[in-house]
Amino acid sequence: MTAAQPWGQAVQDAITALRREVADLHRELVRYGLVAWTAGNISGRVPGADLMVIKPSGVPYEDLTAETMVLTDLDGRVLEGDWAASSDAAAHAYVYRHLPWVGGQVHTHSPYATAWAARREPIPCVLTMMADEFGGPVPVGPFALIGDDSIGRGVVETLTGSRSRAVLMASHGVFTAGTSPVSAVKTAVLVEDVARTVHLACQLGRPVELSQADVDHLFERYQTVYGQPGRATTILDAPSSAKPLQRKEPQ
Repeated sequence: MTAAQPWGQAVQDAITALRREVADLHRELVRYGLVAWTAGNISGRVPGADLMVIKPSGVPYEDLTAETMVLTDLDGRVLEGDWAASSDAAAHAYVYRHLPWVGGQVHTHSPYATAWAARREPIPCVLTMMADEFGGPVPVGPFALIGDDSIGRGVVETLTGSRSRAVLMASHGVFTAGTSPVSAVKTAVLVEDVARTVHLACQLGRPVELSQADVDHLFERYQTVYGQPGRATTILDAPSSAKPLQRKEPQ
């Protein structure tokens, strides 16, 4: 639907930029092997408005463009776009309504992380990179059916009080949140990487979990020191429209 909307030019410009950014970032999910067929999605919150941009439902990744992205309100109702929104739109909208710091979300069924979700088992914090990025284990969220905001409720419940920005929704897949769509994609890439490594370690024996003191030290260092002084960290080869990833998030 393309009826005239009540927001001003600044918001419209933000929507246009976000459509391009979210469309481009979907190629990163394909590049890193995190999705198959049309499964998975990325969304972004529109700065300065109670709106989000999200992938359309069931559209092949190679056909995604800025124009195919769907604009909804934060109840998941379509406001602009010729396609139906992702079946996860209500879940994404719920997260944005209840976690104001979230600016982007990603959902995948990436194989190794989803294998942990199928076991309904957190990924234990046995790697320094896990301590850096997730601040501890990657938690498991409750089982929830697709189609309404039940998944969003589970994501919010699990993220609240956790330093992880990734949730393994039981018997379903991965949901990640970030201050921007870029940061949510980065987390989706890294959760699959650590899920694979920890799985391989488990084939060799019982991995040794890091002490809480070491986890705390590593997490704090990574969140406050890692990267180039005075510059935000960005994903290598991220789309040119993507905004810099702000490292500091709620703990």
